[in-house]
Amino acid sequence: MSGLFEEDEPPPPPPDGPGLFGDAPVAAAPAPAPVPTKSAGAYRVLARKYRPADFSALIGQDAMVRILRNAFAQGRIAHAFMLTGVRGVGKTTTARIIARALNCIGADGQGGPTPDPCGVCANCVAILADRHPDVIEMDAASNTGVDDVREIIDATRFRPLQARTKVFIIDEVHMLSRNAFNALLKTLEEPPAHVKFIFATTELRKVPVTVLSRCQRFDLRRIPLADLSAYFGEVANKEGLRIAQGALDLIGRAADGSARDGLSLLDQAIAQGPDESGEISTAQVTDMLGLADRGLVFDLFEALMAGKPADALAITDQAHARGADLGLVLGDLLELTHTLTRIKSIPGLDRGNDLPENERTRGAAIAQRLSVPVLGRTWQILLKGIGEVETAPDRRAAAEMVLIRLCHTADLPSPAELIRKITAEGASSAVSHGSSAAPNGGGGARAVAGGGLARAVAQPAQDAAPALATPRSFRDMVKLADGVEPMLHAHLLHSVHLVRFAPPVVELRPQPSAPRDLAGKLSAFLAETTGVRWTVALAAAGGDPTLAQQGNLADADRRAAALTHPMVLAILDAFPGAKLEGVHDANADRYGISAEAEPISLGEPDMPEFAPIDAETAGLDDIDF
Repeated sequence: MSGLFEEDEPPPPPPDGPGLFGDAPVAAAPAPAPVPTKSAGAYRVLARKYRPADFSALIGQDAMVRILRNAFAQGRIAHAFMLTGVRGVGKTTTARIIARALNCIGADGQGGPTPDPCGVCANCVAILADRHPDVIEMDAASNTGVDDVREIIDATRFRPLQARTKVFIIDEVHMLSRNAFNALLKTLEEPPAHVKFIFATTELRKVPVTVLSRCQRFDLRRIPLADLSAYFGEVANKEGLRIAQGALDLIGRAADGSARDGLSLLDQAIAQGPDESGEISTAQVTDMLGLADRGLVFDLFEALMAGKPADALAITDQAHARGADLGLVLGDLLELTHTLTRIKSIPGLDRGNDLPENERTRGAAIAQRLSVPVLGRTWQILLKGIGEVETAPDRRAAAEMVLIRLCHTADLPSPAELIRKITAEGASSAVSHGSSAAPNGGGGARAVAGGGLARAVAQPAQDAAPALATPRSFRDMVKLADGVEPMLHAHLLHSVHLVRFAPPVVELRPQPSAPRDLAGKLSAFLAETTGVRWTVALAAAGGDPTLAQQGNLADADRRAAALTHPMVLAILDAFPGAKLEGVHDANADRYGISAEAEPISLGEPDMPEFAPIDAETAGLDDIDF
């Protein structure tokens, strides 16, 4: 019977007499009680329900809020604002808050512009409901032409109908055409006193400079992960829900600094419903996002760094069975590699609140065991591997090949270890060669000396190893750090002036930009690399130019010498607009400094077949180019 009548039509009345064939009337069955359901149109998504209504509710934009509050307090409110930032950080929301702050009249109807709109006056209520006649919002993505802008310009000539200030909010303003921007310029530069413009864009570089120069610009930042997680937790509490902290962290990380994206994901997580424990778990959100469990990512990373392909593939099988995309797993590994490198590079980062709990504890322990060169190598392999996965016909197979490659590169020695190994092998070879060259009578002496001979052989080996690795100049010392300690190498190249080099003593004058622990790090590095204890002294004055400065000066000298060469001058004269891009000196090292002390000379030029023998002295008209 449920298919005979429409749901909105009432059932037929019961029969009031005998039936068609004279039988007694059948009593009508009682109608089933209606099941109470929530109206589908009554629900508002969290991103709209919890949209900030004033500056105090904005998160992650403290600098902008402070400036706008002071501007309202001092009465120094700009006539045009440019709000820029990634999607979902609060550009349009901020524009509406400014519109309310400009037009709020207070609960008593006597108030003026205020950074804290009351929310109860007629203007505040109408702007919150998006129905105020004097606050005009336009989407530039669908209204890009000159005619659309002319309508705005015409509207600026009339005073507000109800509010104090007429506010024009133009979203995605970078989508306006060039002619539309040009039509807006004059009005934007000198608008009427009762008009304010608020522009919002995600592509600031596409907005003409002539427009930017007429606006007060605010860059809305990506909201930090810690702030997003705390905010989503507050929203969940207001909704009467329990959600695991790990789940909040996953949603915050997936939101990528966008509160709106995160609230949409939180909406989706809430729709799943709680698990048996009565809360929305981390595992549920992990499955929802198609990610691998964060603990599995750490397990996988440790297996890769230990060079255990069987364990790594077993973990990926487990992640794949849970529905995780292995391409996304590689992305998680790439993000973890970056986080571990930041932990090693920024002291105290693992003790702050900017990182989730796993990264602060387990991540910090892993970072202590790995060197920066190893992490850098891992980053490069993963970065290249992600590109391979995107173009491969079988994403899983491509991802597994990347992981196997990582396992087999994990046990490769670092450059510092290679130096030590080569040094040790060279010393051992020198000792063996000296022993084989000993006279025949030496055998009896060795038999008598016994342990004393062992000490005598070991000592030359120890002496030979530092001799092989000891740098002969300051440049040689800097080269030792190249590829082994990138930060130390960069500071030695750009931030120190050599005062004295007398191994094992080096005296340097650091620039203010050099780290305070440079001497200690350099001393420890040299001791580890050369096997000799070095003394690194710091001077307050004097010293040669930095190696980078020396290289720049040498390059300038080479260019100046080249620009005076007759052949170069002839070519520049023959080809107007040509310029000298660079000069290569075969005697120069990687820092651009010549290994020889003599001044740079180009020597006799090689004469091409088409040039006459006296090309250096002939006029251009005589040269057959």
